Amino acid sequence: MQTHRAKRVEITIEAVMQSRLTEALQKAGVKGYTILPVYGGSGRSGEWNRSGQISRAHGMVQVICIIREERLDAMLEAAFAVVERHIGVVSVVDCNVLRAERF
Repeated sequence: MQTHRAKRVEITIEAVMQSRLTEALQKAGVKGYTILPVYGGSGRSGEWNRSGQISRAHGMVQVICIIREERLDAMLEAAFAVVERHIGVVSVVDCNVLRAERF
């Protein structure tokens, strides 16, 4: 089966910034993304988790995008404009997709 190269971008950010991030991604030409809740983790500030949180205000989400390689730079610039002033992590990995026309 034919596969096509793409990039998988994972952005972990404060839940309250989710809509600002997805608006920026859409303006940068990102056709689709998936949003997942983040239940906890550990980082520079130590361990944290969502237990006991009443609202989304202190939670985190992960926005996952799969895009064509030629769209990566514009997408990262848009994402970083949102993430740079907030808690967040951006990672990029190579992946292969079956239906390139969807990305």
